[in-house]
Amino acid sequence: MHAPREPHFNALKRILRYIKGTITQGLHITPSNTTTLTAYTDADWAGCPNTRRSTSGYCLYLGDNLISWSSKRQQTVSRSSAKAEYRGVANAVAETVWVRNLLLEIHCPITTATLVYCDNVSAVYLSTNPIQHQRTKHVVIDIHFVREKVALGQVRVLHVPSSHQYADIFTKGLPSALFQDFRSSLRVREPHALTEGGY
Repeated sequence: MHAPREPHFNALKRILRYIKGTITQGLHITPSNTTTLTAYTDADWAGCPNTRRSTSGYCLYLGDNLISWSSKRQQTVSRSSAKAEYRGVANAVAETVWVRNLLLEIHCPITTATLVYCDNVSAVYLSTNPIQHQRTKHVVIDIHFVREKVALGQVRVLHVPSSHQYADIFTKGLPSALFQDFRSSLRVREPHALTEGGY
């Protein structure tokens, strides 16, 4: 921030108020019999007003527990919302491949396909359609990477309505009620009981 102004100061105060009000909340991980991997991925197309680059976000669950998440500005400008969303899908798939390999190394292999939920129908279609169209040449590497994992049966990319797209919390501002609902879905909440030592 080379030239901070009053709106920046107000945004900082708002962030600090949020942190102070949620200081006792934390990520809850509980025992789970389910060994499925599920990812939610989203992108805000051209969300940065200065660079017009998109922000990708994903969250990855092992069973009911959130084990990985990311919110990151994309390195280049996307010329369509489908391209921005598909880059987000590719990032989430790359993370699921890494987690699957890690679990395989510790002798807990995942035998079912990882479900990757995206709220962009075009991005879902691109992951399974083997025909390469002229308009998709610019995302060719991401397309081949994701399609390969789909063809191997390791990943299934499915559509999810925006009202159930938990990754939205990583890419854009949300109304309070939806934010709190998604935060709860990420298993971020008040502790149920204090542990020994009061923490």
